[in-house]
Amino acid sequence: MAESKDNLRDFEKSLQHLEKIVSQMESGELGLEESLEQFEKGIKLAKNCQDKLANAELRVEQLIEKNGLQQTIPFEDLDED
Repeated sequence: MAESKDNLRDFEKSLQHLEKIVSQMESGELGLEESLEQFEKGIKLAKNCQDKLANAELRVEQLIEKNGLQQTIPFEDLDED
């Protein structure tokens, strides 16, 4: 349980940092070199967030399977309603 709280905290921190980078880049106040550095950091943070979301989705699917539920609905399909 502590591990999932740490993962959530890491995800939230990464997402907040990513939002800050986007805001800085959108402001137009950064020079070219600093923009490239921030872009590189942003790419790494986005990948980290995607990995954590993929792991969470896998855990949810495993829990559904483990508890004998017959049907799972992929997350992508939930937005179509």
